[in-house]
Amino acid sequence: MSTTIETDPATAPELTQRLRDAIQNAEFAPHQRLIEADISERYGASRASVRTALLNLTNEGLVERLPNRGARVRAITVDEAVEIVEVRMGLESLVARKAAEKLTAQDATVLRELRARIAAAADVSNLIEYSRANQELDQRIREIAGHATATQLLERLRAQSARHQFRLSFVPGRAATSAPEHIAIIDAILAHDADAAEQATRVHLAGIVEVLRATA
Repeated sequence: MSTTIETDPATAPELTQRLRDAIQNAEFAPHQRLIEADISERYGASRASVRTALLNLTNEGLVERLPNRGARVRAITVDEAVEIVEVRMGLESLVARKAAEKLTAQDATVLRELRARIAAAADVSNLIEYSRANQELDQRIREIAGHATATQLLERLRAQSARHQFRLSFVPGRAATSAPEHIAIIDAILAHDADAAEQATRVHLAGIVEVLRATA
């Protein structure tokens, strides 16, 4: 076993990310069992890497281990999702503020492109593209902010609530409401207005909390 771990160390982080993405994208359902042999075959990874990946995701709260039953996808309740968004509100508003302060000309070009994509996708109700562009926006803002601690915490929190947020993207009329909120965040960052970026982020996330509570 130790030989396998030593000769296959690089695949565990890679597998962790692939499983994380699969859980967030609903390729695995809540409470679905995650059988080591099946995952190993599906992703072409060693059993050691599978065990490490499942342990990583357990620590992140995406997977739970059951006595004598192995691992399964942990179901996040709506109440938990609300609490997660409430915590994210403080972190994401900080990140938006930092992004407004640190924005470069190159960053601004990327944000303008994302602004156009978000507006266009919302206009034609292309919800898949809209969701994808929003995810890219969140990632880009974190990169611009360059706040490592906030980014690490946010990635873990967002991973836990991603399934609920993905579902919210398809709530009728949601894109028409959230698109202007995203655009307000972008415009504030482009204007280097840290206060406005922070406030726009809080308004957007407060809206998510309201919609989540309505689905409870």
